[in-house]
Amino acid sequence: MSQGQPIRPSDQGSDQGDVAIRYGDVFPVTGDLSDRPIAPRDASMMQSAESTVFGQTLKGGAASAMESAATRNEQRRAVGHNQFSDIAREKGVTVSQTDIPGEPGRRLVTESVGGQAVRQYVVDGGVGNQGGRGDQESGWSDKITIGEALEATARTAGNKPVEPSDAAAIQAAESTATGVNAVLPGGVAAAAQAAVIANSWVDRDEEKTKLGDVLADATVRIPADKEATRRDAERVVGAEIRNSPNLDARAGGVAATVAAAARLNEPKR
Repeated sequence: MSQGQPIRPSDQGSDQGDVAIRYGDVFPVTGDLSDRPIAPRDASMMQSAESTVFGQTLKGGAASAMESAATRNEQRRAVGHNQFSDIAREKGVTVSQTDIPGEPGRRLVTESVGGQAVRQYVVDGGVGNQGGRGDQESGWSDKITIGEALEATARTAGNKPVEPSDAAAIQAAESTATGVNAVLPGGVAAAAQAAVIANSWVDRDEEKTKLGDVLADATVRIPADKEATRRDAERVVGAEIRNSPNLDARAGGVAATVAAAARLNEPKR
């Protein structure tokens, strides 16, 4: 559901394929994964997984290696900034840690992409000890995040001028994603509020700032993202309705899209 497209071998020109740093160049992996270029969104997935388990990205861990390779690939124009590999997206990125029997306080960490281990090492219990003893794992799911829902709004209602109700919904979405009950400088909520002020001085709709202008890169501008849930959707819908002159939500707008994402994320019965 991201604006980035999965990278497959057929997606690359021969000139790009020659310069791209692939998983097989960096990690001891085999099969299709070894031929995939390491993409920026793959690195972001691993950073998120490491941070969830350890509270930080690890020096010398898979995330730092992937970030370095992805940056080089982007500089060489072998991948786009919002791209991810299809294997990482479809099969997942995980970080797990397991107690080592007979070695109190020491754990075996395994970092995997698409089911293949890319890094495995031992850490002391003091590193990232967030949940006591026992197995821990963090993965990147294929569920729709709030940021991705906002980017989807840029496609479904991107030509609509930003209105106060939109700005309120966007602020509620950003706050729900980040857990910060304040407008973040440089974030999507700040951009939406600035658009509302600017639009109030413009008469012609075609000259006003549109939702697409504000939300096209929402996943990049939100410093922390999360999967959209029904509770998140209720908060966003409420904010949009309360700030609408007609007390309703815009069709295909922010609230409607976040609500649709939350429904899609619900476990299938």
